[in-house]
Amino acid sequence: MRRLLPFAALAALAVTLQTPAADDYAPGEDSVPHAGVPKGTVTPFRWKTSKVFEGTERDCWVYVPAQYDGKTPACVMVFQDGSAYVGEKGAFRAPVVFDNLIHKGQMPVTVGVFINPGKFPTPKREEKDWRSNRSFEYDTVSNQYAQFLEKEILPEVGKTVKLRTDADGRAICGLSSGGICAFTAAWERPDLFSKVLSHIGSFTNIRGGDVYPGLIRKTEKKKIRVFLQDGTGDLDNLHGNWPLANLSMAAALKHMDYDYRLVMGDGAHSGKHGGAILPDALRWLWRDTPPAK
Repeated sequence: MRRLLPFAALAALAVTLQTPAADDYAPGEDSVPHAGVPKGTVTPFRWKTSKVFEGTERDCWVYVPAQYDGKTPACVMVFQDGSAYVGEKGAFRAPVVFDNLIHKGQMPVTVGVFINPGKFPTPKREEKDWRSNRSFEYDTVSNQYAQFLEKEILPEVGKTVKLRTDADGRAICGLSSGGICAFTAAWERPDLFSKVLSHIGSFTNIRGGDVYPGLIRKTEKKKIRVFLQDGTGDLDNLHGNWPLANLSMAAALKHMDYDYRLVMGDGAHSGKHGGAILPDALRWLWRDTPPAK
């Protein structure tokens, strides 16, 4: 991994607010298709009957690896802002990365669930102009989104593929507001998710998320593993400073002896760096995953 600096140096850089971002990261070998690697399937579905976020509609996709045998429950990883992760030519290319890592035995057989934020249908308007529920769903510090996954999305996916129900077999991921959403889901429900991957996470005061570093320090340690990625050129605005917020998260996790990792590059508020290191992040998150009980 490139351009990594000591913690103290990163803090000094972040204090200067914005730094020029090279942001020249590119996908590596594990993010491109290879001959002989079994390819999983991606199936879209539309969720229109939410009770937790009533009145919303959203697009979702389910990735099922070729190695899934239909008998053994698979691990599962949920992605917020699913359309940013599910494409094979975007910054993250998660299905391709899953194909390669599962084939090499570097992560378990894992189903990917990619979920877009909800929108409220508006008569006589195209869907692109519908009111988004993204910030409410993602930035709110509560158990509501975890409940949405537990009661609605995961049972729906479970109708067609067998998923592990233990936290050791579940991970959750997102970028920006989706990153804090991933952490919140695991923080509120560590019995549902034991692994968190946050890209450019918005641990700032959009809807009170800046509370987490202090809350982590004053709460009994929870059984979750956390991977944080950010860049020294990330946002600084009325909500807060993203690099400082992620540094504060890392310091709090370190203080409480969590199994965590922070990778700070020189990127801006984009998925380039997170996408480039996605294979490494997944290997780290899924290492030593125990079999289903």
